[in-house]
Amino acid sequence: MELKGIKLTWLGHSTFRIDTPEGKTLVVDPWVAGNPMCPEAAKSFTRIDAILATHGHFDHIADAVPLAQQHGATVVGIYELCHWLEKKGVTTVSPMNKGGSQTVAEVKVTMVHADHSCGILDGDEIIYGGEATGYVMEFANGVRIYHAGDTNVFGDMAIIRELYAPHIVMLPIGDRFTMSPKEAAYAVNLLKPQTVIPMHFGTFPPLVGRPADLQSLVPGVEVMEMVPGVSVG
Repeated sequence: MELKGIKLTWLGHSTFRIDTPEGKTLVVDPWVAGNPMCPEAAKSFTRIDAILATHGHFDHIADAVPLAQQHGATVVGIYELCHWLEKKGVTTVSPMNKGGSQTVAEVKVTMVHADHSCGILDGDEIIYGGEATGYVMEFANGVRIYHAGDTNVFGDMAIIRELYAPHIVMLPIGDRFTMSPKEAAYAVNLLKPQTVIPMHFGTFPPLVGRPADLQSLVPGVEVMEMVPGVSVG
């Protein structure tokens, strides 16, 4: 995996901290305070320039509001989710929709499809939060990273490959609420990345998929099992 100065830190589940060569920090799917896989030392940040939220489930946005308020971070999400975040006190939202691109923290971000639900738990009710999404991030050094969000495999991942050609893909493998390694292996065959980073596994007992299971199904592709809180790059 060639990152060319990008530093990736998995914070457990689907949460990633990404530090760019230009000195910017992005957080994808911010769930740290109550995340049992996130080390205590990794739950605080000196800066966050942008937050990317793939969808509105608690285990992907639980800390979006406090972190955005604390750091003045630009929060990117689908329109309905950004509207809800504004109602909760986030003043720096930058909504978008599938197929659209924008530049945040000097990174070109393209929103793509995900095959998942997207209800927001608001008090004692679940409200509509738009659709679930993924993101392709293109960095100034040319590296392209695809964070798939929560999703099943879908055939149009081949279009993501053809349009954006991500070098690194972050795929959920836990099963039950997302793909298992079986479906993730099919996704890898559609996307044809250099490196796969598994996520959304092991956090809770039902999330039984493991990186070794995926690696056994895609022997010709690098499957990188990251350790929460330990940076690479």
